[in-house]
Amino acid sequence: MASYAFETVDVFTETRFGGNPLAVFLDGRGLPDAQMQSLAFEFNLSETTFVLPPADAVNSARVRIFNRTAEMAFAGHPMIGTAYVLARLRGGDQFRFEVPAGLAIVDIERRDGEAIGAQVAAPQALSLGRSFPAEKIAACLGIAASDVIITTHAPTLASVGNPYIITELRAGALERCMPDLNGFKAAYDGGADLRERFSVYAYVRDGENVRARMFAPLSGTWEDPATGSAATPLAGLLLYHNGRDELAFDIRQGVEMNRPSLLHVTARREGEAIRTTVAGRCVPVLKGEAQL
Repeated sequence: MASYAFETVDVFTETRFGGNPLAVFLDGRGLPDAQMQSLAFEFNLSETTFVLPPADAVNSARVRIFNRTAEMAFAGHPMIGTAYVLARLRGGDQFRFEVPAGLAIVDIERRDGEAIGAQVAAPQALSLGRSFPAEKIAACLGIAASDVIITTHAPTLASVGNPYIITELRAGALERCMPDLNGFKAAYDGGADLRERFSVYAYVRDGENVRARMFAPLSGTWEDPATGSAATPLAGLLLYHNGRDELAFDIRQGVEMNRPSLLHVTARREGEAIRTTVAGRCVPVLKGEAQL
């Protein structure tokens, strides 16, 4: 019977049992895909990561990311949490992670020499896809179509490695969101651009900052406490529409789940491309081993 060590960490928080929990398997060698998926399902967290040797020795590791039902090309809190765990165990101030979406570069934040969080640069530039009718997305969220704001943008498919339907809501509507599984099933059309996902990232403006919620029930995540791979395309989308050269703001998420999370995002123009980052703090929680 083989043993596989893991640690869990709460990401995008400085308070244990806040933020978004992550399980990190420190050495995934020898684990077949099916067992990685089974372990992610067993932990029942938004994501679980498995650290493997890199394909290119210049990089730090290859990291595989699984949600409850499938492997993911990129996700924000798994990159930040995995780098934080490795920094505490092995040292280092920057990690270069090979993920299916490309190369995710993570810079560690330290206080008095101790790792306290990290910032990850999304592996892909912003890409924008099709828009969706407000009525269809409102039906997913259990709210009225009039709660969806289309002044700046309609509900838009956006990605920096993972696709999300970014949707702006009116004040007060975010708290009233109640995902309707039938609405999600009706809205999902199986398009290749969705990559077998239908994830809605809803937000409201809060002064210069944002409050957000993310729902992906068809992928096994009824609601996510903090979603770095959705926060980053949101930052890119807002920069795309406002015409500035760069943008930075905070996002609060997970409040309605009693897992308050704080994400700091940036977006900047690099020629024709828009590049984004997301940063947050971390708190260690558990460690142990799985025996398979």
